[in-house]
Amino acid sequence: MESPVIPARPTTKETAPLSRNRRRRGVNREGLEAGKRSTRTILWILLAASLVLYGFPFLYLLFTSFKTPIDTIAVPPTILPKEWTLANYVNALGRSGVPASFINSIQTAVISTGLSLVLAVPAAYGITRYKTRSGRIFIMAALVTRMVPPVAIGIPLASMMASVGLADTPIALSIAHTTISLPLSIWLMSSFFEAVPQDLEEAATVDGCSRLGALWRVVIPVVSGGIAVTAIFAFLASWNEFLFALLMTAVRSQTTPVVIANFQTQFGLDWGSMTALAAVYSIPVILLTLLLQRKIVAGMTLGAVKG
Repeated sequence: MESPVIPARPTTKETAPLSRNRRRRGVNREGLEAGKRSTRTILWILLAASLVLYGFPFLYLLFTSFKTPIDTIAVPPTILPKEWTLANYVNALGRSGVPASFINSIQTAVISTGLSLVLAVPAAYGITRYKTRSGRIFIMAALVTRMVPPVAIGIPLASMMASVGLADTPIALSIAHTTISLPLSIWLMSSFFEAVPQDLEEAATVDGCSRLGALWRVVIPVVSGGIAVTAIFAFLASWNEFLFALLMTAVRSQTTPVVIANFQTQFGLDWGSMTALAAVYSIPVILLTLLLQRKIVAGMTLGAVKG
C-alpha cells in the first residue's frame, strides 16, 4: 500500500515575498485611508469657511435689525445687539408703501418667471433636438446678450415702455426682468434637455404621440427638476433686481428693493428699518428654496445619469 504524499512546506525564501507583499498592501491601504481622511478634513474646513463667509453678512444684517438706533451706528460696531428690540420691524412694516411694494415684487417676479419658462422651454428643446446651425448661433447670441450690462438697456427699455403706455406698471417691469433671466434660462434648460435620451421620445411617437405630445407627456416630467432650478434662478433675478425697478417705476409699481433704498431720515439712513425690511424680504425666497429643494437636487443631478 502506497503512503500518502505529503506536500512540502514552503521554504523561508518562498514565504518572504508573500509576507512582504501583504505588508505593502497593508501600508497602501493605510495610506489610502489616511489620504481620504485628510481630504475629507480639508473639504470640511473649506465648507465651513465658505459658510462663514457667505452666512456672516446675512447674520450681521439679521442682528442689526434687532438693534436700537444708537447701536446701529455705534463705533466700533458690535455684532450682537446690546438691547434687543422689535421697533425696527414695526417701523419698517408700518411705513406707507411697504405692503404694496411686497405685492408688486411678488407679482413682477411671478410674471417674469412665467414668461422666462414659457419662452425658454420650447427654445431650448428646439435647439437641443434639431441641432441646426441657426440654433447654435441663437444660443450663442443669447449668451452674448447676457453679457450686456443692464444699465446699457435700462433707459431705452424705460423709454419704450413709456411710449406704449406701460410706464410704472408691473407688466413693463416683468418684461424688463425677463430680458435678464431669459438667456440664462435657455442655457440651463438646454443642458437639462441634453441629458434626456431621445429614445424616450421615439418610444412615445411609436405609441402615437406627436412631437408636442412627447414633449408634454414624457420630456417635461423627466426635466421637472431642471425646470424648478430654472424657475428659482429666474425668480431670484427678478426678486433681487434694483436698476430696472428704479428706472421704470415711480409710485404704483415700486418693488421692495427700491423702497428699502429710500429709507432715509434727517439724520441719515435708517439702518435698523432697512435691515428689518431686508430680513423680511428674504423670507419668501428661503421658503421657496426649501419647498423646491428636492426638485433642485434632482435637476442638478439630472445630467449625471445620462443614458
